[in-house]
Amino acid sequence: MASLRSSSLNHCRCSSNSNPNQPSLLVFSGGTAFNGVVEELKNFTTRVAHVLPVSDDGGSTAEIVRVLGGPAVGDIRSRCLRLSDQSSAEALAVRRLLGHRLPLDAPLAKSEWYDIVEGQHLLWNGVSKPYRETIRAFLAYFQNQILRRSDESFCFSNGSIGNFFFAGARIFFQSLDAAIFLFSRVSDIPSESLVLPVISTNDRLTLGCELWDGTIIRGQNEISHPTCGSMEPINKIFSSSSSFKNKAGFLHVK
Repeated sequence: MASLRSSSLNHCRCSSNSNPNQPSLLVFSGGTAFNGVVEELKNFTTRVAHVLPVSDDGGSTAEIVRVLGGPAVGDIRSRCLRLSDQSSAEALAVRRLLGHRLPLDAPLAKSEWYDIVEGQHLLWNGVSKPYRETIRAFLAYFQNQILRRSDESFCFSNGSIGNFFFAGARIFFQSLDAAIFLFSRVSDIPSESLVLPVISTNDRLTLGCELWDGTIIRGQNEISHPTCGSMEPINKIFSSSSSFKNKAGFLHVK
């Protein structure tokens, strides 16, 4: 596994269509809402730094955070795939693999996951040996981390293969930045395009808010898609890290 830190990455393509006359942009955005703009933005300039949150605890990310902890990687993974190379058959094959979601049915999802991690799934068609070995190694590492949490049962339903790869890399390197670098290389993002977390952390970051009636809501998904409770407007928002459970930063909403 250690050899992946150098030799396997050397096989990765590193594309660059940089034009010195292109404008340089800094974009702060969420993961899903801005993705449609990204496709058009690529035609305008590739010199863009994308700053994304690591607090979205919905969807496939929720299960990873529940069992393995750490920051939410779904928004970053989504943006990396949007920026990825699509100019060759192999680039498209890698994008299909990392963009794939498992079935909603839990037993079917688990069965398909094992086919993928064992290298037997049709999604591997068109992926060359260096890429196959690199991606499979981190998927296998992710699986190993799940098995070590014997007290937690992981649900693969609707799981994102890209999220699993990303989480495996982050835990292996113990670095969110290193995982972003690896994912960027594997998905062949233009070298002048940057994907940056709003905060570089290996801890779970929880977004919360306090309503005007004093109600506290925790979790970005619960804030954006409330299931019940008060309909009062938000008074202030806060974030807290798993490593500082008693500390939180507050921002009053005017």
